[in-house]
Amino acid sequence: MAIDATLPYDDNNIFARILRGDLPSKTVYEDEFALAFHDINPQAPLHILVIPKGPYVSWDDFSQRASEAEIACFVRAVGTVARDNGLVVPGYRLLANVGPHSGQEVPHLHVHLFAGQPLGPMLVR
Repeated sequence: MAIDATLPYDDNNIFARILRGDLPSKTVYEDEFALAFHDINPQAPLHILVIPKGPYVSWDDFSQRASEAEIACFVRAVGTVARDNGLVVPGYRLLANVGPHSGQEVPHLHVHLFAGQPLGPMLVR
């Protein structure tokens, strides 16, 4: 079920629970501001999620409320994860859903990195 990205942050969403250590994750990267881990329901041979550690519902929320340091470090974390996992060549897809029309399912900003095979067109027509 898609969520409304304008709703208040839900401290019990799955990513908040992972950040608190209530749920396990297969971590591939962590720093002061970001955590990256393998998706438990991968949509490509390699599917990594990168999330900020702060309570942000969506990219829109993050871009409005996050500090300069959080924004810079999160963007750098995404790039580091891609490089460290050998995704830059031959390439990868970066996706962030915002709101119900995009299909956002978890009310915590997360960026998907998809790789490991040719991914085809961005949208099915």
